[in-house]
Amino acid sequence: MTPEIFHNQAMALAQQKRLAEAVAAFDQALRLNPAYGEAHHGRGVVMHMLGRTEDAIASYERALRVRPDNADTLYNRGNALLQSRRMEEAVDSFDRALRFAPGNAQALLNRGYALMHLDKPDQALGSFEKALRLRPGLVDAHYNRGMALAALDRPQEAVTSYDTASQLAPDHAGAWHERGVALMTLKRPEEALASFDKALQLRPDFAEAFYNRGVALAALKQVEQAVASLTRASHLKPGNLAALSLRAFIQATVCDWRSRAQDALLLQRGLHLEGAEPWAAFALDADPANLLARARKWTATHHTAAPALALGAAARPAKLRIGYFSANLHDHPVMHNMARVFEKHDKSRFEIHLFSFGADIQDEMRRRAVDAADRFHDVRAMNDAGIAALAREMGIDIAIDLMGYTKDSRPDIFARRAAPIQVNYLGFAGTMGTDFMDYILADRWVVPEADQRFFAEKVFYLPHSYFTTDDRRAASDRVFTRRELGLPEDGVVFCSFNNSYKFSPAEFDVWMRLLSRIEGSVLWLRLDDERAKANLGREAEARGIDRSRLVFAGRLPLGEHFARHRCADLFLDTFNYNAHCTAFDALWAGLPLVTLSGRSWPSRVAGSQLHAIGLSELVTQSTEAYEQLAFDLATDPARLAAVKAKLEANRWTTPLFDTDGMTRAFETAYDEMYERRLRGPA
Repeated sequence: MTPEIFHNQAMALAQQKRLAEAVAAFDQALRLNPAYGEAHHGRGVVMHMLGRTEDAIASYERALRVRPDNADTLYNRGNALLQSRRMEEAVDSFDRALRFAPGNAQALLNRGYALMHLDKPDQALGSFEKALRLRPGLVDAHYNRGMALAALDRPQEAVTSYDTASQLAPDHAGAWHERGVALMTLKRPEEALASFDKALQLRPDFAEAFYNRGVALAALKQVEQAVASLTRASHLKPGNLAALSLRAFIQATVCDWRSRAQDALLLQRGLHLEGAEPWAAFALDADPANLLARARKWTATHHTAAPALALGAAARPAKLRIGYFSANLHDHPVMHNMARVFEKHDKSRFEIHLFSFGADIQDEMRRRAVDAADRFHDVRAMNDAGIAALAREMGIDIAIDLMGYTKDSRPDIFARRAAPIQVNYLGFAGTMGTDFMDYILADRWVVPEADQRFFAEKVFYLPHSYFTTDDRRAASDRVFTRRELGLPEDGVVFCSFNNSYKFSPAEFDVWMRLLSRIEGSVLWLRLDDERAKANLGREAEARGIDRSRLVFAGRLPLGEHFARHRCADLFLDTFNYNAHCTAFDALWAGLPLVTLSGRSWPSRVAGSQLHAIGLSELVTQSTEAYEQLAFDLATDPARLAAVKAKLEANRWTTPLFDTDGMTRAFETAYDEMYERRLRGPA
């Protein structure tokens, strides 16, 4: 028999799906003619069908030695390389195929897919668009074009591509899902929810769609439905902790603690698994090693860093260009902390650029930001790559991310390198777990020197508390009475104006014991969510305390909020996630605060502030000491009055509220960072 007969026999067997027999026939043909290119190619196709991709690649390469210009072989080789995740080789193979067959739309599509895996969405987009010019109805090209546009931070165009894909293929669950993700980026959660629901109608086991549906429901304040959707996502994909961590966070916001202990245990056990959001875990886990592990996992999954930039000058320029980046340059706690620093910077030595990628909220704090900056850049309409490019064009020497992984953050601005030196500060109380942030600004209380190993960034210590504030903000002149605030005219008023997600059974147990021990005392909380109020009322009664002894305060303008602190006796801090801005507010208003310092940065912030204002005696190291100190102060009016007097006296003589000193500390830090970089890598 001739090689051709064996080849034809092999082709017939392959058509009948008798693949092992087909391989044997191809092998017979090749034994008779080792240079039979068509047989090598056919054998490669069958090997690929059998899932033996490396053998398939080897066969295709033997075929190409016989006929290097065979576009079909080059295309099939590219597909096998793609399946083997050898992406750069796959792109090269598709490129060679397209030189000989430029009309192969599928090769262009698969080339783009490989480029997406190489994190080259701009090149991938070009490939998808060429495929669509050849075949306008190619559904997967529309879908993947949307993916590339989303990766390029062009969500509105991505929605259009997904719309086209779903019109051409109404049963394309992936297109409906990604359309929802893009709509969430555009802050259109109602439309996104409809897209996720459609995806789930088509694919009821679509774990990612359940997760993102939960995100959309949370944005719409539909807590119970969000929890149910996230629970379903975590059951469908147990290895992905993103759903579990977000569910735990949402439940924490409404003080639903029924699964808290189990969730915390799963989050601690699953550090090697995919994707628990770093910020969402702060209140559940105070182990700094765990926080680093989560941050590293998150950043490795979600962000790819570009190479570091060189300095723009061989010596310190006359003015260092400092860029602050935030979505919160309006009436927001971050702006309340930073506005006066922006205003106090030495403009003879520093050129201050503010990059705002949040909503265009034209309020008094935005006006102060604009007035304080040498250049104010409204970059909300730009993608991350564009913002990073603008910062480089502006010659920013040091970029400070005021967001980290908090709501509306955009870490990819920094992954794409906005400046030669990049700094994590303020918004995110911990490591970002990434090499693209060079420094984190801290103090020696929130990050003891022995704990530097828990930070991916180099820790740069500020001389006192790392926290800063506006030393000109004033309380309202309004004088509140306890009665108008719903408080008892007599009796001890404990307060904790922290956000509800920081509350946990651990401190709530202590608080309820204090109410039990001190007749007529109440706990004053700043909550306006009815579900949280109901849950806390139930928890109080489970501990033998009438729910009427919990008093709930709504939100007030900041000046009036400061003023109402005067109606409280003592602020009780939360444990795993301390009061941060809220502690500052209480101390600024003259209200003493008792805190328990833990192991992690979030659990040590109030202690940092108390040390900086000379009240280290209010920092405790155990639950028992915390409870006893709170009891002693609440039941000893003279001792409490002495603490309040000391707090008032220390306001202007200690570093905590010294914004001028804090600004000089920042500037010293920036100078030192630049000098270190001049001497070598950051």
